[in-house]
Amino acid sequence: MANPTVAVLGAAGYAGAIAAQILYRHPSFELSAVTARAEAGQRLDDVHPKTRVPLELELYKDHTPDAAVVAYPHGAAAPVVAELRARGVRVVDLSADFRLRDRTTYDDWYGEHKAPEIFGQGVYGLPELNRDAVAGSDLVANPGCYPTAALLGLAPLAKAGLIGDVIIDGKSGVSGAGRGATATTHFISADENVSPYKIEGHRHTPEIEQELGALGNDVTVTFTPYLVPLAQGELVTSYVTPTRDVDADEISELFDDLYGAEPFIELRRGPVGVIDVRDTNYCRISWHHDPRTGRVIVFAAIDNLWKGAASQAVQNLNLMFGRPETEGLR
Repeated sequence: MANPTVAVLGAAGYAGAIAAQILYRHPSFELSAVTARAEAGQRLDDVHPKTRVPLELELYKDHTPDAAVVAYPHGAAAPVVAELRARGVRVVDLSADFRLRDRTTYDDWYGEHKAPEIFGQGVYGLPELNRDAVAGSDLVANPGCYPTAALLGLAPLAKAGLIGDVIIDGKSGVSGAGRGATATTHFISADENVSPYKIEGHRHTPEIEQELGALGNDVTVTFTPYLVPLAQGELVTSYVTPTRDVDADEISELFDDLYGAEPFIELRRGPVGVIDVRDTNYCRISWHHDPRTGRVIVFAAIDNLWKGAASQAVQNLNLMFGRPETEGLR
């Protein structure tokens, strides 16, 4: 029986290129097409040599593979996803167009939705928390990079209803802004510098709040992202004021119970760093209980382009097609 075919739409961008790189070597999928606009006619390994994918980038047309990874910007993705779903193509969408479940919230943060007829049909694609739902879905909304790290770090506390208040500090490499924003001027502003951005409200905030609520812990979060002079990598630090007194033994048990058997979660004592997880699908987590303030501090490190986007998309595809979840990712 032939392997399912997968197209990557928007493969000239950073996340799309990595998704193509992983799928090209995947033992159970056939990378059937890679698309782009400005780079159409060029080979992907000329645009992104590191991928070693010798396929020609095409303009998007009526592709009908078995599945597609859509790596388009917010707003542009929705109508294409709707077209693909109408043809029976299973989709993992990397944009925010299907992550939020409340239409008013989406419109407030992103503007009018471009495919309202299928709004709300996507399953939130964080496998460690939504594995069964992902496996039964034909449309998966891949989480944002910051929410991936934040939610994986906070989930054990949220499921126990322990988050009374939380301040989330996220630091990401410049690739998180996308290929178009990482040219010379962006490098000049980021090099030897650390700076916050979107301090009046980052679009990932409602996504984080939504999923914490889905875990049973409704809370209003304070989230501030920072740009750091790295090509890729992300470290999210969450400062949690618990709803009641907790001790280190209870916290340790919560993290061990939820993540002890997870193939892509690494629990560590002490500091974690982005270099530890670069070019992988792993999330490395550590926590610290401060008895003086009563707060719990959680650190979560991921590669923003891999676990925060492309490799998590493949992890979702594995589940959607009944493949071993780690296949092609280790």
